Amino acid sequence: MKDVSILKQLQVIPGVGPNIAQDLIDLGYSSVYQLEKADPEIMYHNLCELRGQHIDRCVLYVFRCAVYFAAAKEPVPELLKWWNWKDKR
Repeated sequence: MKDVSILKQLQVIPGVGPNIAQDLIDLGYSSVYQLEKADPEIMYHNLCELRGQHIDRCVLYVFRCAVYFAAAKEPVPELLKWWNWKDKR
């Protein structure tokens, strides 16, 4: 069963809706603070393992944004848009 208060708390992160909030909970995160020192690449890999399938890389970009949001004291507004965390080409 989903913990609605945790889901709502995680949804304060830009780009995080109910589904990604649930992914974060399933990965063991229950607060924004816990993401502060997390590694988005490991989070993404662990989610793929947990789900037993490839997950769209957009989720990785949201994880990158979420970790930035959690760690930044004064976040740059442009970096609070998950699409600005895409892989460099």
